[in-house]
Amino acid sequence: MKNLLPFDGELYDHGIIYEQDEAYKIMEQMLESIAWKHDQVKLFGRVYQTSRMVAWYGDVGKNYQYSGSTKTAHLWTPLLLEIKSRVENLCRANYNACLLNLYHDGNEGMGWHADNEKSIVTHSSIASLSLGSTRRFDVKHLQTGEKISLDLKNGQLINMQGCTQDYWKHALAKSKKVKNLRINLTFRLMK
Repeated sequence: MKNLLPFDGELYDHGIIYEQDEAYKIMEQMLESIAWKHDQVKLFGRVYQTSRMVAWYGDVGKNYQYSGSTKTAHLWTPLLLEIKSRVENLCRANYNACLLNLYHDGNEGMGWHADNEKSIVTHSSIASLSLGSTRRFDVKHLQTGEKISLDLKNGQLINMQGCTQDYWKHALAKSKKVKNLRINLTFRLMK
């Protein structure tokens, strides 16, 4: 499999791992069964509630701290364990937690950031599964500014690993053209 990054990291596209019907069925199940909450982000000392909703699942005790808040892991659901197993086999990696993001439409996105919190095992694999609407995913090198864009489709899996989080930031672009839901699952290995 070809590394999509020209230097300083690894980004792999595993393509569509769930066909359309199955991916939409999984998404519907998640809308009903996942403990969704609006995310809270702390910027410049103020706390904001985001439009997008999030959920944090994982092994017992795998909490996650970012933007001034701590997420306590809900225990894996049978559906999430099934997806995790498939993703682990394809990425040849192990994960003990998953951050789920629910974007209601293209007005919700995610600005430039790196998944480099101290609670994540350094240089471990972060696998990202997209369900629902196609959305543009951008990565940008911190020093050169070089940018790569992928249109992530329903059922598509990508994997960032190695030193990627040290040298590249990534973002989910907003788009007024996108009118429907997207759920994104990012599987991680936490300390």
